[in-house]
Amino acid sequence: MAKSIILKGIGKAYNPGKKVLQELNLTINQGEMFFLLGPSGCGKSTLLRIIAGLLEPDCGEIDFDEQRVDKLPPEKRAAAMVFQSYALWPHMTVFENVAFGLKAARVKAAEITERVNTILAIVQLSDLAARKITSLSGGQQQRVALARALVVDPAVLLLDEPLSNLDARLRDHMRGQIRAICKSKKQTAVYVTHDRQEALSMADRIAVMDEGVIQQLGTPRELYRYPVNRFVASFLGETNFVPARIKELREDGSAVIDSALGLFRVERPGDRPVNWKVNGAYTALFRPESVRQAVMVKGENIFEAVVSAESFLGEVGSWTLQCELSVDLTMNELAPQPRELGKVDYFYVSPHDIVLLED
Repeated sequence: MAKSIILKGIGKAYNPGKKVLQELNLTINQGEMFFLLGPSGCGKSTLLRIIAGLLEPDCGEIDFDEQRVDKLPPEKRAAAMVFQSYALWPHMTVFENVAFGLKAARVKAAEITERVNTILAIVQLSDLAARKITSLSGGQQQRVALARALVVDPAVLLLDEPLSNLDARLRDHMRGQIRAICKSKKQTAVYVTHDRQEALSMADRIAVMDEGVIQQLGTPRELYRYPVNRFVASFLGETNFVPARIKELREDGSAVIDSALGLFRVERPGDRPVNWKVNGAYTALFRPESVRQAVMVKGENIFEAVVSAESFLGEVGSWTLQCELSVDLTMNELAPQPRELGKVDYFYVSPHDIVLLED
């Protein structure tokens, strides 16, 4: 049965004085598809291996529901791991690979057959049960590794960049499959990746990590729409940053900022708390897809810019906009129409799409 994971003050240092994990506190809910996202060396894989029992933390406690597990060996934790390399036995068949953990646990043969056949049907590999691993494609091997982990009914499923060895098209396909399988089994899953698209498309919640610290925790939409700092904003996608100062706080809760683009109005981000101060120094950030062609030359949140460069990406066109005071912005358009480079034009950003970060 799937369980929640509670991490209390988990810290780790490989070298004295240089911590890989900075005393993390985190709760992962039962049945949640939870992602640890961040660059190489941020501590995400170390944390995953600590949860699995493959590494010992320097401090802290790990609970699966009410049971403390950080003093237990890996085989006693009811956690199953899917590795980046899959770690399959090449001389065994698909069925034998999936059954391996059950045989090691001395499950009866009849039950092994039933459970393996059931999980192979879930991952759509029933017709390949007798095939050797070496005859399978990368995507098929990845599903065998997933089936082998799931067949033992783990309390926690741990996935360490399982799609990194697949080509881009197959990765896109497998994202949906992995999420659907885990959700169908109501499986608690912790997934490590540096790929923001994987995290945004698959996760219930994401912890964005850097230098052993969770920079921000939330749903994919919350993190993308309302990043708390420049690192989170940039790691989750291309972002425009514009220096600004708050000129006025209005009764409706919005703010008027004075920026390199002129006077802009900014709406409060829903029910999220803010502590805006008049004359405070801020960075206004907004995503390239939030920049639109203006329908008039004057009005709220309209600015003038020169279209200086284009990057055609098929369904998306990315434009570089040169503004006054040497501020360059990026605008992304779906189904882009040709534009005349070097021409002055007018653009708009909604007050709802701007986030203010205090400098």
